[in-house]
Parts: sequence; C-alpha cells; structure tokens
Amino acid sequence: MDRALEGKPFRIEVSDLGLPGFSGVGFRSMKVLFTTPADGCSDASAYTLSLTNGSLSWHFENGDTSGARSLLPKVFHAAFALDADSINVKPDPEEFNFGDNKPRITAIIEVARKNDFTLFFTPLSVAYNINGAKVTREKLRLEDVNFKVRLNASDHWQQQMDTLRVAKLFSDGKLLPVSNFKALFGSKRDPLKPCTLTLTGCSVDLFHWKASSQRIEYDLKDKQSRFTLSMAEIPLAELPGFNRGGSKTPSAVGRVSGFIPIEFQDSTVLVRNALVIAGKGTRIISYTKDNKPWVSLDLGVGEVINKLNARVTLSSRNNKLSGLALSDLSAKLLGGTITSTPVSFGQSANINMLTLKLNNIKVLDRVRLHGDFKGSLKGQVSGTIPLSIAKNGLSIRNAHLHSPGGGTITVAPPSERRSVGERILGQQKPDADYTFNEPDIVLNRSFNGSSSIGFTMKKLLRKTEGGELLLISPKGTLSLRQNPLNLNIASLSDFSAEFFGGRIALTRLDYDMQKQEGETMLQLDNISLQKLLDLQGTKKVFATGTVRGTIPVKLKNGVFEIKDGGMNAEQSGQIIYATTPEERAAANQGLRTTYEALSNFLYVQLLSSINMAPDGKSAITIQLKGTNPDFQNGRSIELNLNVEQNLLDLMRSLSISSNVEQIITEKALKMQEK
Repeated sequence: MDRALEGKPFRIEVSDLGLPGFSGVGFRSMKVLFTTPADGCSDASAYTLSLTNGSLSWHFENGDTSGARSLLPKVFHAAFALDADSINVKPDPEEFNFGDNKPRITAIIEVARKNDFTLFFTPLSVAYNINGAKVTREKLRLEDVNFKVRLNASDHWQQQMDTLRVAKLFSDGKLLPVSNFKALFGSKRDPLKPCTLTLTGCSVDLFHWKASSQRIEYDLKDKQSRFTLSMAEIPLAELPGFNRGGSKTPSAVGRVSGFIPIEFQDSTVLVRNALVIAGKGTRIISYTKDNKPWVSLDLGVGEVINKLNARVTLSSRNNKLSGLALSDLSAKLLGGTITSTPVSFGQSANINMLTLKLNNIKVLDRVRLHGDFKGSLKGQVSGTIPLSIAKNGLSIRNAHLHSPGGGTITVAPPSERRSVGERILGQQKPDADYTFNEPDIVLNRSFNGSSSIGFTMKKLLRKTEGGELLLISPKGTLSLRQNPLNLNIASLSDFSAEFFGGRIALTRLDYDMQKQEGETMLQLDNISLQKLLDLQGTKKVFATGTVRGTIPVKLKNGVFEIKDGGMNAEQSGQIIYATTPEERAAANQGLRTTYEALSNFLYVQLLSSINMAPDGKSAITIQLKGTNPDFQNGRSIELNLNVEQNLLDLMRSLSISSNVEQIITEKALKMQEK
C-alpha cells in the first residue's frame, strides 16, 4: 500500500498487524491521513480516518486471461472488505467529528498486469452503509445518522442519490425538539451552480410537528446554506407556554402553518420574509382562578405574521457555542408592524433586555370576553414594551401602550328570571355596560409575577337599566400580586376622573378578590349640584353652585355600604322650586307661602350627611340656610330635610326626586300649621 500511495495525498499507518492469510489480515488500529485538493469552490482540507480492532479481507474474481500463460489473469477484479469495531473521521482543524460503530467498507479494484511482475490498480467502486453514526460540532450532536455511501468510477465518483436520516439532535447534552430529519442527497452538482450541494425532499419533526423543505442548498465557496422551512397544521396548544387549560398559563386551540426562508452563513442565521397563517377557530384563551375562560384572542383565518425578518448570530468561546444575538427583528403582525431592539442570550449577563415596538396592531378587534363578561372592542394598538428575560421568567418595565379605539364591555352576572311584577316594581337586572375610548396604559411586571397597570382614557360611561354615569378622563393605577402576604389583593390607587364638571378621586382601594371585600374613601370636589339633581330625575328643583365631600365606601360580597359620608356646598348658590300658576292658585295659603319662599332661595349654607347599609337602607340629612329677596323682605329661612329610603331602589327607579318633592310639600304643610 505504501508503494501504491507513493506521491499521493494519502498516508496509511497500521499498528499491530495480525498474521495475514490468503484472504485477509487483522490489525489493532489503522489511520488514514488524506487531503482533499483545493478547487474553485473550496480550499484543500486535511482529514484523519481512524479504525480500531479491524480486519481487511479480500477475494479475487477471474478476469481477462486471453494471451496469458501466467497463473494470474491479465486483468482481474479484487473485492476488499474493511471491518472494524469503530471508525472516526475528523478534519484538521477539528470543525466536526464523525463516529460509527461496526463499520464495513467495501471496495472493488481492477488489477491489470502489464507483464508478469508489474501490476496496475484501478479503483472501481466504494460502498459504506452508515448506520447509527454520530456527528458532533461544538455543542451540537447528531445521533443515529444513516446514509448509504456509493461511489463509482463510472459515475466519476459522484455520490448517487440516497436518503440521509438523522434521528436525534442534542445541544450541550440536552435533547432538542428536532428529530427524524430526512433528505435525499447526491453529490452531482448543477452545472449552473457548480459550488452548490443540494438536499431535496427534506422533512423533520419539530416539537413533534412535521416540517419540510423542498430543497436545502449549501454553497461550498461562500459556506452558506439556504432553504425555506414549511410548517403545516401545527396544533397551537402544543407550543411552549401553552397548555390545555388552567389559570397559570393560557390555553390555545386551532392550528397554524408557516413558511420560514432561512440563510445560514458564518455563524449567522438570517430569516427573510417568513409567514405564519392561522386556521379556522385558532385562538388563545386565558382562565380565571376557577379555571373558567374569561378572555380570548381570536387569531382569525389567514395571515397572522407576515414578512418576519431577523438576524441570529451564534457566538463561540474555546470552540464551543457560548450564546447568540438577535437583531434586525421586524414583522407585520395582525395588520400592523412589530420591531425589536437587539438582544443577546447566553452571554455573561444574567438578564437579557430588549424593547418591542408595536405600531397599529389590530388586536382589540380580536379580543373576546367570556363568562360574566361580554364585549365588542375595536381599534389598533401602538406602543413600546421593554422586556427583561432571565432564567426565572421575564419582567416588563414601563411598557406604554395606547389605542385610538375603544369599545363596550358588558358585565352580566347570572340572575334569576324576573316576573312582570318585579319589573314594574323596579327590580332590575344587574347588567352594566362600560363604554370606553382612547385607552392609554403603562404596564410593569416583576419576575415574581407582581404587576401594575397605570391607565388613562378619554371617557368611561357606565350604563344600566337605572341610568348612566359618565366619567371624563379617568386615570389610576391597578396593582396585582403586590402584597406577598396576600396575593389575592388587587389595589386601585391614585384614581381620579372628571365628574359632573368637578372631580372624584380615591387615594387607594385594597380589594381582596377571594373574600370580595375592601374599603376606601371617595373624594368629591366641585361637583355641580344641578347635575346631581338631574341624575336623580328631578322635575321641579333647579340649583346653582357646587359641592364637595367625603364618602367612606366599604365593599363586601358585591354590595357596598356608606358610613358617615357627607357633601357640603363650596360656596353660596340659588335653589328654585318651580311651580305653575295653576299649582299656586290651587294651593292653600300656607303651601302658597312655601312656594313663594322657595321660588328664589339664595342659600348661604348647604350641609348634608349620608349613611347607607349594605341592603340599601339609607338616611340622608340636608340643612339649608338662606334668604329669598322676593319674599318677606328677605328674612332668614332655615330648612332641614331628613330622607329615609332604600337608596339602591331609589337610584334604580330614579324616584328620589319625587321623594324630595314630597318632603318639601310636607314641610310646607307643617309651616302652614304653625
């Protein structure tokens, strides 16, 4: 062999040869050192092939003996078989390592005899069935590699088309969710792409889903791979981060498909114009603590993500993969766009930070509410989301999202069927519609799950069968899981809104969602007295001026109570109790006198107090002091009103005005008696 290889880019080292026989020889180890020559596509490369505990066997086939008197034919074929316990192939420098157990390499060599003493060897074919081999590159390991190597001189030593199979992939010793890779490979090249190796009919299992690519191209000169990965009918529920129900993680139903064009060169992966398509009924669902769905995101049918672009750069240290960097991330998402700042993973930093930028994402149109909630939302969402990612989860710092849209959310708890009598008497459904527009939120979330949502909006309208309540420019902060001693506490702080031309506010409300209880102090400033009267449906009482006050509110089991609340006039004003000429003509002298006193009442003091029990029973006192310049030369008038009613029923039926009017009439009758 040494003589045959003299002057060739091959060298063979054999140790511990066994005693040769007529058909074979054993050895302890064999090393084949060879160099592939440089060409226009790749540089020269040196390789070392090592075999251990092997044997080389042969047999001869009769050839052409015409014109020969020797025992050896003039031309004959020798079949060689090389068997070993193991084989190992690695380049220099060691970019990868190939290993296989129990390899068997066979070769057919043509032997030609020019004369009785000179032999010429011509290799005709080589075959090697790779079965269960391993290939490693840095921290990446391919296991159970199978391929049939078939090289023939008649085919110019081109590998014939055969199926390459890789059963498992590992990274740093951990099994990857990529398995059962299959592709057809042959070394014959396209004359138009002489430096390109091509795999065709490729398929792979990704997270147990089927992915495929019509072709994978590898450019030997540029060392660049190109392919488009096709994902078909992936169950969304099997994606990481989802499950089939529960309050801890969202669930998902439906399937998605996609096309991901990929380029790989110099440890850089480029994704260009990837596409993700949702199938019918695809949505993401969040659950309450009781494992009941309460909100879902309907992904619709068609394109969800389009023109997804990203650059992933792999970094290494000591010839080992040490991390990756993500940059140039952008995509069209739900009709809008999303981009990201660069971020690195696996480096020395324990926390990796990036900022997502959203622009006109049509997400509100796809939100669906369930259970006691219903809703119709519309509008686009824009903003920024700064994320910090660590091994123990993720955090969000001052994410700012806003929308020019809005919608209506209906809170409709289950209630018993009402009779006609109950409807007539004013017993109403507890349903309430909350209509809002132009929401703007600031979101924070820590690694331990505690979060806060600062919100503002242009308007918030609460509408029930009993009436409407409009808040202008409401704002505040909602905090969740902030109390480590009780994670069921939800806190509303720094809340304020414009209300009836004035302002209502509360400093803090801590509400225990499990016990359904909490208490707070509601502040009222510069509230229009006339609008308060209008809210109650008054017909004959008109007033000027504003009031301010403090209302202590205690919530428990869905109802509330008020204790020692009060509202007082901020300045003097006017109250007019309007009557018609017919009413005054029909009234007796005492009642006519009361009408005249209240026809132009200029109050200098208005004091009120309110207490309300959880069942709605309430006691309201009103103290009025003032004069009427048109009545009895403007003498001083004092009026004390006491109202004891079920305030909830009165508010529902908007009948408090009639009660006020009735009390005024009663006071007038008493004045007449005096």
